[in-house]
Parts: sequence; structure tokens; C-alpha cells
Amino acid sequence: MTAHAPGTADTAGAGSGSAGRPRRVRGREERSPLASAGLHAALVVASLVAVFPIAYMVFISLRGRSGWTRPTSAEGGLEISNYAYVLTETEFPRWFANSVIVAAGTTVVGVFVAASTGYAISRMRFPGHRSLMWVLLLTQMFPVAVLIVALYNILGGMGLLDSHLGLILTYCSVSVPFCAWMMKGYFDTIPHEIDEAGRVDGLTPFGTFYRLILPLAKPGLAVTAFYSFITAWGEVAFARAFLSTDSMLTLSVGLQSFIGQHKAEWGYLTASAVIISVPAGLVFLLVQRNLVAGLTAGGTKG
Repeated sequence: MTAHAPGTADTAGAGSGSAGRPRRVRGREERSPLASAGLHAALVVASLVAVFPIAYMVFISLRGRSGWTRPTSAEGGLEISNYAYVLTETEFPRWFANSVIVAAGTTVVGVFVAASTGYAISRMRFPGHRSLMWVLLLTQMFPVAVLIVALYNILGGMGLLDSHLGLILTYCSVSVPFCAWMMKGYFDTIPHEIDEAGRVDGLTPFGTFYRLILPLAKPGLAVTAFYSFITAWGEVAFARAFLSTDSMLTLSVGLQSFIGQHKAEWGYLTASAVIISVPAGLVFLLVQRNLVAGLTAGGTKG
């Protein structure tokens, strides 16, 4: 038996008490109360900064024709006269319908072309494969001001100026290259064995693409559709240059009628802006579940 030095047992007993209890180590994913409070405060501030412009725009739209220059009455000065005037006394409904036609056409055509191009680049190897990929990137380098003259001449030669189809093709030329690259990255994450299984079952390449691959690519298609829609819904420069007839004007061009040489009708402008933001918000709500997955899936190849 080994001998113990005097006081050893007492020291061990003291160590096994509260003083010797092991301290809990905070995990890497855990935050201190101070850090958690700071994070929540930062999130609240960021949310207020993001919401304030929208809330202020809605407030101005309810202040009458003069917007913020009109003094608030005792009742608060809030009214919906701006919305009533825009919807009933202007060509806003026609502008809205033209924008819906152009945005919907751009979305449908853009998604189909971008998905087909992305699938071909992802799965097939053909002469000019790498050159095509670089061409898609190079098209994104040119500013709108440089493209307007060339596109104007092309559309004029095809007889598509001042038409919905001409504007749809123009917007597709802007959105499709980026969307094709995005879809190519998403298709790279889908295993090639699915294509091989489709060929074994007797499907054509297009049948494999339509029946097997597209259902698996819904997040990528959602991002492509959202980007194509937003590109067409809020674009100004091309619509201003290519549209001349009042009956063909889109929202981005028609709203300029509320801006005069010396004065702007801020009440009408903000009311129109609120109405315009509703379709964009609805489209976002429809695809928001797939936006994050679609945007990040192309970052890694699985």
C-alpha cells in the first residue's frame, strides 16, 4: 500500500467540491448574452433601414397630389386620391398591361432559352463549346448605352421597333447570358447517371432534359424566372429608345409623363410606384423558397 502525505485526502475532498467543479466551456456556435443583444440590435437597425424607404414612399403617396410639400391636416392628411387618379384618369392601366405582356414574354422565352443553353453547355461537348461560354460572359461587359444603337438597327431591319416582341427579344439578350451561366452551374450539380438512365429507357436527349432534368432544376428555374422578370419589369433605357407609340408604352416610359419641366407630380409618382411594386413582390413570394437553393447550388459541383 502506498502512503499518503498528511492533508492529501482533505485537499482531494476540497477539490471534488464546488471549487473543483469543471467549468462549462461555451461551444463555437454559442454566443454570449452581450453578443446576442448586439446582433439583434444590428438586425433591427438593418430592418428599419430597409423598410424606411418603402414606408416613406407609401406615406407620400397618401398625402395628396403634392406629396410631402402639402401640409398635413388635422385629420392626418392621408387619402387615396392619388391612386384613384392614376388608375382612372391616366393611361396607367394600359402601361401596366403592356409591361405585364413584355415581362411575361421575357420570362417564358428567357427561361426556356437559358435552361436549354445551360443544359447543352453542362452536358455536351461540341466545337466552340468553350468559346460559347466566354461569349456569354463577354456580352455582360457592354453597358446599355453601347448596345442601344446596335439593337435599334437590328430591330429596325426586322421591323420590330415599337412592338412587344422587339422589346421581349431585347430583354432576353440581356438576361439570357447570365441566366444560362447560372443554369449551367446548377445542371453541373445533377448527376450524369440520370441522363444515362434516361437514354437506357429510350428517351431522346430532349426527352431526358424535359422529363428528368427540369423537374430536378426547379430552384434554378425559379431564380432564372425571377431575374428575367425583374429585368423586363423595371428596365427604362431600351423601352425609352425602342417605343414611340403611346399605346405601346410600358410603365417605365409612361411614368415620365408625371415629370414636367419645372415640377414633378410626386403624389402620382409614388402612388404608381406602390402599385408597380406589388407584382414584383408577388413574383418574389412565389419563388422565394427556391431562391437561396438556386443561387447557391452552382457554387459547388456535387
